[in-house]
Amino acid sequence: DQNGRIHSRYDKIHMFDVSLGDGEEFRESDVFQPGEKAVIVETPFAKIGLSICYDLRFAALYRALAHHGASVLSVPAAFIHTTGKAHWHVLLRSRAIETGCYVIAPCQYGNHGTARTYGHSLIIDPWGEVLAEGAEDQADVITAEIDLDKVLEARQRIPALIHDRDFSIEQV
Repeated sequence: DQNGRIHSRYDKIHMFDVSLGDGEEFRESDVFQPGEKAVIVETPFAKIGLSICYDLRFAALYRALAHHGASVLSVPAAFIHTTGKAHWHVLLRSRAIETGCYVIAPCQYGNHGTARTYGHSLIIDPWGEVLAEGAEDQADVITAEIDLDKVLEARQRIPALIHDRDFSIEQV
């Protein structure tokens, strides 16, 4: 809060355990335990849904955050260069569009031992437009104006959260 007190914490739910080929392998579960709960922080500005890095690949998490009132999604990350180059922008824009939320996604850049992170921090509006983008190869600060009326506008234009339905799957 504005007094520096911590009221909650979010523990990353999804561990990055992947083998990308060419010796590029990561096993976060060897070092970390996954979290078990999603978190929305109510601030004077907005309700902010929290997530971390690999959580980005699990759309249901973000739909749940939006269904529970989040209007801004926070996605700090250390996407590796291989997956960042291929997926970072499209996944973040998809989460913004699917939920009608702003997405704020700071991403680490640089070389870290044998790994290289992607950079390209992003701020995306609820319509999926990139409002600000950071560099790939240097530390920087990005800013953008956030107008929460655009959350309501995007959700009225395409009311996907209202139209969301449970369904069954038939296997034949």
